Amino acid sequence: MREAAFVKYNKVKWQSMEKKLHATVISDVDELKSLYLDITEDLSYAQTYYPKSSTTQYLNDLAAKAHQKVYRAKPASKNKIINFYKYEFPLMFSQYHLQLLLAFSIFIFFSIIGAYSAAVDDSFVRLILGDAYVNMTLENIKEGDPMKVYKDANQIDMFLGITVNNIRVGLMAFTLGILAGLGTFFIAMQNAVMLGSFQYFFADKGLLWESARTIWIHGTIEISVIIICTCAGFVIGKSMLMPGTYTRMKAFLKGVKDALKIVMSTIPFFIIAGFLEGFVTRLTGMPDIVAIMIIGLSLALILFYYVIYPIQLKKQKNATKLSGV
Repeated sequence: MREAAFVKYNKVKWQSMEKKLHATVISDVDELKSLYLDITEDLSYAQTYYPKSSTTQYLNDLAAKAHQKVYRAKPASKNKIINFYKYEFPLMFSQYHLQLLLAFSIFIFFSIIGAYSAAVDDSFVRLILGDAYVNMTLENIKEGDPMKVYKDANQIDMFLGITVNNIRVGLMAFTLGILAGLGTFFIAMQNAVMLGSFQYFFADKGLLWESARTIWIHGTIEISVIIICTCAGFVIGKSMLMPGTYTRMKAFLKGVKDALKIVMSTIPFFIIAGFLEGFVTRLTGMPDIVAIMIIGLSLALILFYYVIYPIQLKKQKNATKLSGV
């Protein structure tokens, strides 16, 4: 884009920011913050394509003033965590739904591969899940309590252990994105194959429904956030392989920063999944309708927060821009 066209396209937005910076009282911190994020994106673009122009200098000064105003305007400091989860993260995440779809597709594909492999090779489940777990579960099935494994451990110990382990898996999926996304791909493949073979193991014993209604009480959120952490790893990988209009280093740093925000967003959900596994999944005698409600609400929560809500925020932001804000 020519510099003159770039200026013309964004002029109204910049003037709006100037007016807000000169205002004595800030009426809407979130709106100011949204404009600030837009200005920093414009600055990055200008630094790439017009590094020595007066436009770049103007945007640099405007961004510096806006930064001071935005981060001095807090009460926001005490609301920073709320603002992150309510506004900053979902709006940022709306640009990464393609990576989320890729992570989800890989997980579905290798879960099917895991189930198929277990179906055609009797030794595959033992190879993936381990002899100890398979033997223990077969014994539990003989005793008439196939889900007994969820009842044996102390609730608090199980909650803490599961939560920490799930966060560890999520962090690995995120961190290994630095291998151009290949490490993340391996973690996703490994966990998906395990899930597929695990579910087939119970289906083969005629326990598909009983296992699904029990396991997915916590597994709906647990697996979903592992997929989201996989998305974070792919964000890093894409930033390395396809920097776009940024320099490769700037693209990488932006990718890491955004991916870290994605991982941070999953921590409350990992805690919820750990709580469900430690305290609720063990209640295998609950009515089917209760289990279905928990699974359905869990899925709805994930879909709303990571798919629907970010799209809504993005539409609101675009509508605000078009109205001349």
